[in-house]
Amino acid sequence: MSRLLIAGTAVALAAAVLSLGGVLRSAGATQADAPHAAAEALTSGFGAGDTTGLVTQLQHALRRAPGNVHDLDLLGLAYQQRARETGDPTWYPKSNGILNRALRLAPRDLPATSGLGSLALSRHRFALALRIGRRAVALSPSTAASYGIVGDALVELGRYRAAFRVFDTMARVKPGLAAYARISYARELRGDWAGAVRAMRLAGTAAIGQPEPSAWVQVQLGKLDWNRGSYAAAAARYRSALRAFPGYVYALDALAQVAAATGHIERAIALERRAEETIPLPQFVGLLGDLEHAAGHRRDALRTYALIGVIDRLLRANGVRTDLEVALFDADHGVTPARTLALARHAQRARPSIDGDDVLAWTLERNGRCVEALGYSRLALRLGTRDALKFFHRGMIERCLGNTAVARGWFHRAVELNPHFSVRWSPVAWKYAS
Repeated sequence: MSRLLIAGTAVALAAAVLSLGGVLRSAGATQADAPHAAAEALTSGFGAGDTTGLVTQLQHALRRAPGNVHDLDLLGLAYQQRARETGDPTWYPKSNGILNRALRLAPRDLPATSGLGSLALSRHRFALALRIGRRAVALSPSTAASYGIVGDALVELGRYRAAFRVFDTMARVKPGLAAYARISYARELRGDWAGAVRAMRLAGTAAIGQPEPSAWVQVQLGKLDWNRGSYAAAAARYRSALRAFPGYVYALDALAQVAAATGHIERAIALERRAEETIPLPQFVGLLGDLEHAAGHRRDALRTYALIGVIDRLLRANGVRTDLEVALFDADHGVTPARTLALARHAQRARPSIDGDDVLAWTLERNGRCVEALGYSRLALRLGTRDALKFFHRGMIERCLGNTAVARGWFHRAVELNPHFSVRWSPVAWKYAS
């Protein structure tokens, strides 16, 4: 399953979290009492561990003083942290309610405004996130986290030049992990692998002494290696992440991909199952199903795939838009092609990014509408992004159009860049590249 699933982009996985850290700092959390001491531990933008205790303490405090805007801010943000820790989207409506309550009491409250922007990103409501992020920037032009919300939303809306300018502004306002990570992703999108690595290494320097942020950076560096087929280097990065933060699920998921690429399919299944059992994110569940299918465990794969529908319904019920991710999964797995195409069209209109264009191109190809698919594939590659899966999709479109030699070139590009880019589709690319 594609890395865009739920995460959306290389940075989107941590976008709300990184913004959360800046917002909590803006909220002025101190060591004055137990709830605020716990909140201070969240200011890295990553985990303070299990925040159940923080949530309980803030809930008790708000029963005594229901109009305390500061505690409302912290509780709303802590609910988002709980969603990240557990993969449970039912925390999102709770966060929305609490942060809107804070805004009713203090309409110009920056932490609540930025918190709602981060929440909109997490729910894949990117136009809303852009509006809220701009409101946050207007409230405090010197707060870097607000620029992160704006830039992330612009990326997902396909407004790349504007997004990259915002990321540059963010880096000028506050150079650090959040800004460097976004600069890295912007460079990766434009095909500048070396520049992306340099920026992510700066993010790693900014994360020194913080276990989970350091692990996150190592995983991102590993993914940059993975995307170029450097599996040994990627695995070293992922193992480094696990040393920094034992049990880190995103490192387990990434190591599963390396294990599959290097022929250790049962080990890959075991690693992915550990990730999925810890936090049942759809991308983990989807990859586990693909691994089980590739290993010949067809019944297990069917049971695993069935969980995708359950998770999707839960996400939708709690305000998360999943059209693009579901369209990609369904196109990959041959689920009701006509319905999938309608879903992909709707998703691309709401999210006209290179990922939206690519998913629509792929679903069009799966429906035999390859002339139209070619136009969207060209859009998906307009930034110069070096992405083996997008190259593969283009190859399939060209093949569908009867352009055999051109198609073979795209398949060659895919497997030369990353020989095992997909458990499901790499074998197809190798077959048609020969």
